[in-house]
Amino acid sequence: MSNTVRLTMAQALVRYLAVQQVRNDDGQIVSLFGGVFAIFGHGNVAGLGEALHEQRDNLPTYRAHNEQGMANAAIAFAKANMRRRMMAVTSSIGPGATNLVTSAALAHVNRLPVLLLPGDVFVSRAPDPVLQQLEDFSDGTVSVNDCLRPVSRYFDRIVKPVQLLTALPRALHILTDPALCGPVTLALPQDVQTEAHDWSESFFAPRVHEFRATPAADDEITAAATALRAAKRPVVIAGGGVLYSHASNSLRRFAENHDVPVAETQAGKGVLAWDHPLQLGPAGVCGSTAANTLLADADLVLAVGTRLQDFTTGSNALFVQAQIVTLNVNGYDTLKGGGLEILADARLGLDALSRALNSWRTDSQWRTHAEREADSWRDIVRTITSPRELPGRTIPYDGEIIGAVQRSHPQSMQKDIVVCAAGTLPAELEKLWRTVTPGGYHMEYGYSCMGYEIAGGLGVKMAKPDREVIVMLGDGSYLMLSAEIATSVMLGMKLLIVVLNNRGYGCINRLQQACGGTPFNNMWDDCIQGADGAPAIDFAAHARAMGAEAEHVDNLAELEQALLRARRATRTYLISINTDHRRTTEEGGSWWEVAVPEVSARSAVNDARHDYELAKQKQRHHAVQAPSE
Repeated sequence: MSNTVRLTMAQALVRYLAVQQVRNDDGQIVSLFGGVFAIFGHGNVAGLGEALHEQRDNLPTYRAHNEQGMANAAIAFAKANMRRRMMAVTSSIGPGATNLVTSAALAHVNRLPVLLLPGDVFVSRAPDPVLQQLEDFSDGTVSVNDCLRPVSRYFDRIVKPVQLLTALPRALHILTDPALCGPVTLALPQDVQTEAHDWSESFFAPRVHEFRATPAADDEITAAATALRAAKRPVVIAGGGVLYSHASNSLRRFAENHDVPVAETQAGKGVLAWDHPLQLGPAGVCGSTAANTLLADADLVLAVGTRLQDFTTGSNALFVQAQIVTLNVNGYDTLKGGGLEILADARLGLDALSRALNSWRTDSQWRTHAEREADSWRDIVRTITSPRELPGRTIPYDGEIIGAVQRSHPQSMQKDIVVCAAGTLPAELEKLWRTVTPGGYHMEYGYSCMGYEIAGGLGVKMAKPDREVIVMLGDGSYLMLSAEIATSVMLGMKLLIVVLNNRGYGCINRLQQACGGTPFNNMWDDCIQGADGAPAIDFAAHARAMGAEAEHVDNLAELEQALLRARRATRTYLISINTDHRRTTEEGGSWWEVAVPEVSARSAVNDARHDYELAKQKQRHHAVQAPSE
């Protein structure tokens, strides 16, 4: 009979997490969980808080300032570690738990692991209704944690300590499975957290998690190889799955051995060095002229590790003429595009497909065309990001600022990691940011969550403390969630933050007008204001109030000097600069479907609706509807 140890449910949970291990890229055994972010309240401080204190040397606990912020940081930590390491997050019941919902959705959409441990109401119901408890008049089992069900890959409520024996292995299976990976929620009623049970010591034996790589089926590889050999103008679209499966070298070899050009998604940017001859740049709505030109003429698209989001496919209107072959570890994603499927790990799938193709290469004219377009795009990027003196009082736009950031250090393309999430910057960064290393570009664009940027930067820095982590964000995102600046200062995790202040939601303001609308409720000047008007926000002063170093600059020359000071700094350093919300990088891009009103009293909207209907006719699987009577 095995030895037993008497522990509370919370103690058992924390001890179990502390002994989970993984082999890192250097072959060393390290902890699977990098720690636990915690904001304590009455729902978790006595039970889980005491348990975390006991294991603080084995599983560090980090205090944050906002539940959504700490969950975003935990998710970014996992993304920066290519899903090989992760974090847990605990909150109290009530608003602490519901603040996790947005982050859970973000992790779910992006297929990133995070373990959410919200406190829950009493199972005993003795003190009902307890502080912050939601009372459902028709279901006594409901708590606010049930909001997390649809945004969790696995959800469980632990109502008896012994349930951890099944719940924890299931949770770890989801968190470490390449196809199922996503957020896991274990709701922890506060009375059950403190209940004791006699646990077998074997339950707490250290375990090294080996990440499975699914091999490709021979028949699927044969069919894909046959399709590729018949193609004259193939293009690869590389997504985040290439990074997560450590397949960058396999992709490079595939492209070089078979002369197939490569386009990227937001999640896949960085899989191939920006200056590789076959690197076309990003595909789709935020795409390069090179990628979109080649995709518009392609007869086959090999989509590797991508879920083919609308920004990548131009809302399914960009490469409608091409046969699609999807290589993905997730069967749900292989169905997209309606073409051939390879259900496999990106690295194993690419290697197998390359072997099947043997010495086959595309036509030399196609490679020459791809290289010429790629070179032309790189010339465009260099022109936009090169030093320039703006005339008069011209305010810089995002592209010019991106250039200044990358010029501020000679080795920036090797060492910097840029972090962003929403607004205009994702389009500009995807087009213009140059990186030569996988992981040097960290964009959350599956959920496009404003407020992710600073918290996400913190998580990236915790994962990669030896790298310069540059957070670029707009004033809108900063105002939504910037409290983790204080956490970065407290933890000694230096971030370089660049706030681009265009005085409103410039991206959506442009979209509003592109759909025939008039500027309304997006820019400060177009909003209802009281007698004192819109506030003049001093972002540098705000950051200094949280312990960071900070300054505001008025032009590109001052920005370049400030960036040098920021790089020399040893703690978080924020630079704010005013930008022009009207100017964007016009080169590249494709149509994006945003529904336009069918009826309007405004002619601009009616014109936009007409253009919208014409564009929809180009979509893949477009169904022609009978005219209405």
